Amino acid sequence: MENIFSRLESLEKRYDEINSLLGREDIVSNRGQVQYLAQEQASIKEAAQKYQEYKAVERDLEEARSMQNDGLDDEMLDMVKEEVSELEERREKLLSELKLALKSKDPADEKDVFVEIRAGAGGEEAALFARDLFRMYSRYAQDKGWQVEIANTNETGIGGFKEVIFEIKGKGAYSRLKYERGVHRIQRVPTTESGGRIHTSTATVAVLPKADDVDVSIDNDDLRIDTFRASGAGGQYVNMTDSAVRITHLSTGMVVSCQDERSQYKNKTKALSVLKARLYDRERLRQHQEVSKDRRSQVGTGDRSEKIRTYNFPQSRVTDHRAGVTSHNLNEILEGGLDGLIDAVAADQPLE
Repeated sequence: MENIFSRLESLEKRYDEINSLLGREDIVSNRGQVQYLAQEQASIKEAAQKYQEYKAVERDLEEARSMQNDGLDDEMLDMVKEEVSELEERREKLLSELKLALKSKDPADEKDVFVEIRAGAGGEEAALFARDLFRMYSRYAQDKGWQVEIANTNETGIGGFKEVIFEIKGKGAYSRLKYERGVHRIQRVPTTESGGRIHTSTATVAVLPKADDVDVSIDNDDLRIDTFRASGAGGQYVNMTDSAVRITHLSTGMVVSCQDERSQYKNKTKALSVLKARLYDRERLRQHQEVSKDRRSQVGTGDRSEKIRTYNFPQSRVTDHRAGVTSHNLNEILEGGLDGLIDAVAADQPLE
């Protein structure tokens, strides 16, 4: 904790120093220096201002606590105690926000993302859970004003997803959704279960930052592109043409299929984008030595023991096992109310 406040003190000092420098005539006349200082100022502004607010709350809290020993009458004492409680709550919230503000920024944070959801253990119920997760992330994106585009689906007979791959376009999408990758576990009585027993099923979620052309270069000679007739949902028109595309990256063995568009060209474009995202993510993970070279290490095998989050329907409870937080607003979360859980996990990450 001392290290955090030491960094905050230095950051606040630098923020005040930049404000002072930007008021000097010799600095203002140098356009390049102004631009450099303005960029640095913008990068630390949030943390510096939150720290100033945190210190103000600390002062108010100390003053309110001291008033409790001033021989107040019962009514005034109750008011002061309520104020102390509110200030303590505000202080803890600010501390969590400061920890987030101090974390190193990932260069990919502002990128769009591809999300890949696959049914894990649990058969048909796992596929239905994959559908629920897709809906949850779609609602979350909608609330953020982001755009969702499906790249590929593999549906089951009763409407679940064996696999669904979709793109979410929006500023900061990766910075939020990167905490969703891993194995998600659900505990509920399936609609397919007549005996009323609670089943446990899983689905895996992979979140890949979308790669720009400068991030990934692919040799066309390293690709095998096959076309085939689309299957599943989409109508007769889709199934009558060889519009579906399967791309195999020969060097890595990665295979991407897209069939949800009627146009073969659009399916090919989407498949290439997904492939680039996978290759980009693979290289990022290799460089950071966070996981092994293949993508399975991000999502695990789908085994029930590898869970990052549990959705318990009988108790209307959602528990994130990384941050150790529990919410009893399961329906709200499945409707896209993920910010509380994401904030908790993000704040729990170690400072770099």
